Amino acid sequence: MTIEPALFRKQEQYDSDLTGWEFMNAISQRAPERTRVHTRQITCDAYRRRDGLVEIEGRMVDTKTYAAVLPFKTIEPGTPFHDMVIVMAVDENMVIQELEARTQAAPTPYCTEMNSTYRNLVGVRIGPGFKAEVKARVGGVRGCTHLTDLLGPMATTAMQASFANMQTQERVDVLTASDTSLPKPWVVGTCHTYRMEGEAVKVIWPQGRRLPA
Repeated sequence: MTIEPALFRKQEQYDSDLTGWEFMNAISQRAPERTRVHTRQITCDAYRRRDGLVEIEGRMVDTKTYAAVLPFKTIEPGTPFHDMVIVMAVDENMVIQELEARTQAAPTPYCTEMNSTYRNLVGVRIGPGFKAEVKARVGGVRGCTHLTDLLGPMATTAMQASFANMQTQERVDVLTASDTSLPKPWVVGTCHTYRMEGEAVKVIWPQGRRLPA
């Protein structure tokens, strides 16, 4: 017999108006009894700097609900198992200009040895091929698994921050109150919502106003 995980049950079972926390609570009530053992929190904040760069602060913290007994030490419940920070600055072309990594808590005394290696990412552009370039420079034994993992959400945060100048009423007016021809938006074809034949693309790239792709 196949047991269907609670997270994958039909969405129709849940009220679409529930908040995120209410939705998770509803799922937990339908699932078998469970006990939390681990929490990973990732926070990424983006800031505009006076020098024109956008600075991304990323932090990853792992905690456990039990005492983790390791060869190197015992980490008590609630004490960070991992606490890692990266500060990265990118220019308007999404090229990394500065990057510093810091390991504030880790399960071994050797985990800090590769922090400085992440400066090798200066000069890399966030965009197509970014993950492959990160892997080539700091992947595997050349870096830390968790610091490298943190770069993924930091990169998407940098992209989201870059949209700040585009998400304005003026930009919407160009779409809705103008007959200007428009180039193909980069987002077309990147996901289901922005598929070429979807309704969203008809709004952001109206038929009759499309420049050749």
